[in-house]
Amino acid sequence: MDDTITIQRHIAKIQEHHPEASGELSGLLNAIAFAGKLIQREVRKAGLVDILGLTGRINVQGEEVQKLDMYAHHILVRTIGQSGYICVMASEEEQDVIHLPEGEKIGHYAIAFDPLDGSSNIDANVSIGSVFSIFRRRTPFGPGSVDDLLRPGREQVAAGYILYGSSTMMVFSSGDGVHGFTYDPSAGEFLLSHPYIKIPPRGNYYSVNEGNHATWPEGSKRFVDYLKESDGPEKKPYSLRYIGSLVADFHRTLVYGGVFLYPPDEARPEGKLRLVYEAAPLAYLVEQAGGAASNGCGPIRHIVPSSLHARTPLYIGSPHEVKLLESYVAKYEGARAT
Repeated sequence: MDDTITIQRHIAKIQEHHPEASGELSGLLNAIAFAGKLIQREVRKAGLVDILGLTGRINVQGEEVQKLDMYAHHILVRTIGQSGYICVMASEEEQDVIHLPEGEKIGHYAIAFDPLDGSSNIDANVSIGSVFSIFRRRTPFGPGSVDDLLRPGREQVAAGYILYGSSTMMVFSSGDGVHGFTYDPSAGEFLLSHPYIKIPPRGNYYSVNEGNHATWPEGSKRFVDYLKESDGPEKKPYSLRYIGSLVADFHRTLVYGGVFLYPPDEARPEGKLRLVYEAAPLAYLVEQAGGAASNGCGPIRHIVPSSLHARTPLYIGSPHEVKLLESYVAKYEGARAT
């Protein structure tokens, strides 16, 4: 037990290595961890209480809102909003930024989050998760604005996710590698279980919804077809692994390597995944772990979002596979690649 490192102790060590820091980022990360504990408690008993199913409401994305989505949304808004460490926040469930109630202390950070990605899968007991992205504010003082969040991913100061699966994990980076913490219910704490996660430079797995294959651009079609071939110098054929819950699919890719892809298609030529709430924070994490993230034409981290709910194609995982995918896009989709 002497070697047990709680998430609070780990975050405190980050603070020790940056004595010039105010401590607000550390406090914000601890607030997120606390919110994760509350959300996982409800996820664990979701089958026993009236919290499954739809609310009857349609969110800004045009999707039916699950009851758990709204529970997670309200927990994060309340916990983070009362922390005193942020100036503004944004949730995938809301059209506009969320300002702090009058009288709340205003901090130096802005945060965007997807409260509960993949919650439609919970009836099947599939892993789901919360994703967050943190920026240091750039508005000089007072309440923050949307400008604090409409920024390229390379300006993030921290990002992470909480995975609610067979165990609950919080995985995050504040610029010093990626660290994973597993929740111990008996202790009521997140304990360091995966220090300095490194994605393999190449893998044997690919993750994609192949049901949309016929509507993909040619480069993505050719790339996936190539991965399924059994000849050539690559370690092929690759094995398909797809859960349909982004956080779960990404976590597996981060641990085992390979590539997760969500190409554009005829219905969504701009892509489906949200840049601010999903693609940018996961890109930050995978790059901290030695991987790569691209929209097919270049790194996700360079894209400046046009709106809070801007979408993007996403190709993310081991650097070998992402680079190979970009070569297919450049070859077969030259116009898009430029």
